[in-house]
Amino acid sequence: MRIPVPVHRLPQAPQEARGLTSEEVLTQRGRYGRNDVMARPRRSSLATLRESAADPMLWFLVGMSALYLALGEVTEGLVLMGAIVPLLGMDAFLHHRTRASTEGLQSRLAARAFVLRDGREEQVPAVDVVVGDLVRVDAGAYFPADGLVVRGEGLQVEESSLTGESLPVGKRLLGDLPSGDAPPVEGRYWGLAGTRLLTGTAWVRVVYTGADTLYGSIVRSAEQGARARTPLQQAVAHLVSVLVVVAAGLCGVLAFVRWRQGFGLGDALLSAATLGVAALPEEFPLALTFFLGAGVYRLARRQALVQRAVSVENIGRVTCICSDKTGTLTEGRLRVVQVLPAEDLTREELLRAAALASREEGRDPLDTALLDEAARASVSTRGVTVRATFPFTEERRRETAVVEEGGALLAVMKGAPERVMACCALEDSVREAWTRRISALAREGRKVIACASQSLAPASWRGGEPDHGFFFLGIIACEDPIRAGVREAVRECQEAGLRTIMVTGDHPETAWTVARELGLGGARPVVMTGEALEADLEGARAPPAVDVVARALPAHKHALVRALQAHGEVVAATGDGVNDIPALQAADVGICMGERGTRGAREASSIVLLDDDFGTLVRAIAEGRQLFLNLQRCFQYLLLIHIPLVFTAALLPLAGYPLLYLPIHIVWLELIIHPTAMLAFQEAARPGRLGPARGRRAARVFSSRQWATVLVVGGLLTAGLVWGYDRSLGVGRDVAHGRAVALASLTLASACFAAVLTGLRTRTARWICAVSLGVSVLLIQVRPIAVVLGLHPLHADDWARVALGVLVALVPLLLTRGTRGLSPALGRRGPWPSPRRRHTAG
Repeated sequence: MRIPVPVHRLPQAPQEARGLTSEEVLTQRGRYGRNDVMARPRRSSLATLRESAADPMLWFLVGMSALYLALGEVTEGLVLMGAIVPLLGMDAFLHHRTRASTEGLQSRLAARAFVLRDGREEQVPAVDVVVGDLVRVDAGAYFPADGLVVRGEGLQVEESSLTGESLPVGKRLLGDLPSGDAPPVEGRYWGLAGTRLLTGTAWVRVVYTGADTLYGSIVRSAEQGARARTPLQQAVAHLVSVLVVVAAGLCGVLAFVRWRQGFGLGDALLSAATLGVAALPEEFPLALTFFLGAGVYRLARRQALVQRAVSVENIGRVTCICSDKTGTLTEGRLRVVQVLPAEDLTREELLRAAALASREEGRDPLDTALLDEAARASVSTRGVTVRATFPFTEERRRETAVVEEGGALLAVMKGAPERVMACCALEDSVREAWTRRISALAREGRKVIACASQSLAPASWRGGEPDHGFFFLGIIACEDPIRAGVREAVRECQEAGLRTIMVTGDHPETAWTVARELGLGGARPVVMTGEALEADLEGARAPPAVDVVARALPAHKHALVRALQAHGEVVAATGDGVNDIPALQAADVGICMGERGTRGAREASSIVLLDDDFGTLVRAIAEGRQLFLNLQRCFQYLLLIHIPLVFTAALLPLAGYPLLYLPIHIVWLELIIHPTAMLAFQEAARPGRLGPARGRRAARVFSSRQWATVLVVGGLLTAGLVWGYDRSLGVGRDVAHGRAVALASLTLASACFAAVLTGLRTRTARWICAVSLGVSVLLIQVRPIAVVLGLHPLHADDWARVALGVLVALVPLLLTRGTRGLSPALGRRGPWPSPRRRHTAG
C-alpha cells in the first residue's frame, strides 16, 4: 500500500526535529479541521432511546396495557407494561449492532496524544492533533492520525483494524521524502490511525487527520452506507407498504366480525390490535438496513471501501469483471530483464537514450524501471538539459524528449515498438527481424519498448516534436510479475461462472502470455486489439466472447462495458486514472485502485480497493453474494414464521374460536423473532468459494420456486397450528392449554427454520436457536410463569403433537436442502461458453 504525501500540507519537512508553534497549530486547524473521524458527536443514550421508541411494538404494548387496565384486568396490564423493559433492551442492542461499523470502529482510536509544540512536549486530546504535528506514540497506544514515522527503533504495529491481518507489521523510518508535489510513500513508513504500536516508541509527523485518514474513510463509508437507500431497499419498502394496507384491512374486518359475534367491543379491539402487530412487517426494512451496514463494514475489512451503499448490493450481482492488468493482476512494478541494442551500439548507449526519454518526477513504473537500470549500469545523464518533452499518451503511444548537451540538440524517443519504428528509416529485412524478436519477447510476457534518436540542428528546430528521420537504437524488455494469489482468484471466478476480461494497453502477444499464465480462457485465451473490438461492436448484437483486449484505449474500455451491459451482464470495471472515469461511471460497480488512483477516479468510483489487488476484488464479490444469501435466508425465515402467526391470529377468531394469542404472547414471539432474524443469519463468505450470481434483473428477493416453498411450508405449519389448537381445546374448551400448544409449535418451528436455513454454521446461530427454544420451554413448563402468561404446562403427548406438526411443515424445506436449495433459483450462471478461438495480434 502506497499513500501520497501532499507536500503543501506540511509546514516543514517531515524529518525536522521541531514541532509546530501555537500559531501554526491554529492555522492548520483552521485549514484542515479537527481530528474527528465522525465529524459529529457520539450518540447519547437519550438519542438511542428515542430511536428505539420508534418501534411500533412499544406503542402496541402501551396501548394494550392501557386497554387491560381500563377493563379492570390489572395483572395483564402490569405484565404487558413490564414487557416494555426487555423489548427496549433488545431494540437498543440491535441498534447498537447496526451502528457497530461506525461507532465500533471509532472505539479503536486514541483518546489522547503527546505532541511537540513550541519546543516542549505536551499531552492534548487526540481530536486536537493537527496536520503537521510531531506526535509521540508509546508501546500499547493507538496512533491518533495518519503520519510518517520519522524516529523510533524496533517498531512493531498491529494493523488488523485496517488489513484484517493479525501478525505484527514492522515499521521503518522515513529518510528523504521522494520528489514531487505528492510523492507516494510505502505503507511501512506510516503510522495509521486505528492501529496500535506494539513495541518501541515512535515519533510521527502527521499528514492526515479525521475523515482524511484511511480509518476515517472506513468509518465514513459505513455511516453513508447506513443512510443511503438502494433499489432493494426501495423494493422492500414498497412490499412493506402493501402488507401494511392488507394488514389494516384484515384488522378492520376482524374487529367488525368479533363485535358482531357478540364478544364485545373490548375483545374486538384486542383482536384487531393483536392481529395488527403480528402482521406488521417492520422486521423487513430493519433487517435490510442492518445487513447493508454489516456489508459495508465487512467490505472495509476486506480492503474495499464502499463509497455508495448501492455497491454493497451490486457487487454481489456482478457477472463480469473488466480488469486492468498492470497493478491489479500484476504487481505494477516493472523491472528490466533484457536490453538488446542495435548493431554497432552498446548496451550503455541504449540505456542512456532510454533514461534521457524518461522522467523521474512522474514516478511512472516504466520510467522508474529504466532509470533504475541505467543507474545500476553506471550510465550518467549529467550535463544534459531538457529543452522540451512530448509525454506519452494513449493515442500516440510514444514519448519524446529534446535535450541539449554541449550545445548540440538531440531528440530521443521511446515507446511502443511499432510506433517508434514507424518514425525510423529501416530496411524491410531489418524491420522484419526486429519485429520477430519483439513478438518472441512479447510471447514470453515481456513489456517491450523501442528507442530511437536523431540529432537536430539548433537553428532549424522550432519547438515541435520530430516524428520522422529517427535512428533505431534497439529494444528493452521489462516484466511485471503476476500478483500472488491472482491465479487462484481467477480460477475461483471461472468455477463460479464469473467472466473476467483483462483490458490492457500492452502488445497483444504480451497480453496473451499473461492471460495464459493467469488461466484466462484456458490454454489459448482469445485476444483482440482495442481497434478490432471497436469495429466488432459496431452493429453487433452481442459483444465478442473475448478474454483479453490489448492495445486498449479508454474509449474501448467504455464501449466494452456498455456492450456487456446491453447483453445483460452486471459489470465491474477497474481503473485508476482520469481517462478511466467514463468506464468507471458507466459500470454497475466502478472500482478505483486506492494506491495509484487519481482523485477524479476515486470520486467516479463506488468502491476503492486499498491494495489494488484483483484477489481483494474477488473477495469483495464473495462478500456481496454472501450478503444477499444471508438477507434472503433472513427474509425467508421471517415469512415462514409470520405466515402461520398472522393466519392463525386472523382465521381462528373469525371462525368463532377464543383468541389464540394475547398481547403478551405476541411480545414473547417478537422477542424471539427479532434477534433470530438480525443475528443468526450473519454468515461470512467462505474463503476460496464464490456464491451464485443473481445477474441483471429486478430487485427481487425470491424466485417463483422459493415463493412456492415459503407458501407450502407456511401453509402446512398453519394447518398444524389449527389442528393442534383445536385438539388441545378438548371438550372443556381449555383455551390456556390450546395456546400453550400453539406457542410451543411456533417457538419450535422458529428454532428449526433458523437451524435449517443457517445450517448452524455460526456460533451465534447455534446459541440463538438453543436459547430461544430453552427459554420457551421454561416459560411453558414452569407453572407459576405459565399461569401469569395464561398457559397450562404441556404433557409428553402434547409435545409429541407439537413435534409432529413442525416436522410435517419442515419436510418441503428439508427437501430443498435448506441453504443449498436456494442457490439454483438465484440464476446461477455457468462458465462463459467456449467461443470460436480468435487471436488477433496486431
